[in-house]
Amino acid sequence: MIEIKNLTKKFGSTISLDDVSIEFKRNDSIALMGANGAGKTTLIRSILGYYHPDSGSVLVNGLDPIKERQNVLKNISFVPQLPPPIKLSISELIQYIEVSADVKRESILHHANEMKLDIKTNMHKSFFKLSGGMKQKLLIAIALAQESEIIIFDEPTANLDPKARDDFYRLLEGKQQDKVLLFVTHRLEEVESLVNREVYMDMGRVVSDEKI
Repeated sequence: MIEIKNLTKKFGSTISLDDVSIEFKRNDSIALMGANGAGKTTLIRSILGYYHPDSGSVLVNGLDPIKERQNVLKNISFVPQLPPPIKLSISELIQYIEVSADVKRESILHHANEMKLDIKTNMHKSFFKLSGGMKQKLLIAIALAQESEIIIFDEPTANLDPKARDDFYRLLEGKQQDKVLLFVTHRLEEVESLVNREVYMDMGRVVSDEKI
């Protein structure tokens, strides 16, 4: 589903990705690990079409995420580490997702409830003014409601308390089938029961890729 060949990405004189080749296939559930600056985020943003490679290629279901980004993103859900500064109210945000991504409102509300997010009494609140934990819960609810073939989580539990982390991982149990789940994480012990593959990056390279 995701095919990366000889991908190199530089920022000035700094090499963020150094000739990376890797594939993520259907039913892969991956823990992507490595120190800060290892290249993990650059790899994710390249998959999402945020960055033009200096050399090499990225294909998602055979499509170039830069040239055909709209079609690529139809099949990807992404939960960022830092929630974006969205100024819409929760109600407006849900309405936007309904229309733009063809996601049912009821499914978003269901997953928000499963994350113990009191969404109904906060419908008119600005997303921007929510606490970090509430923002993260809502983004997780939206990502899971989309039922995408590829779901990418960049440190998804960073703003969550231990109970909310348990709720998040409980929701993911059994959702690995026929999908690619990619967790960028520093907490391997939290995702260990959900993943079947561990990938380590360092200095812009994949240094270890093991099935478990």
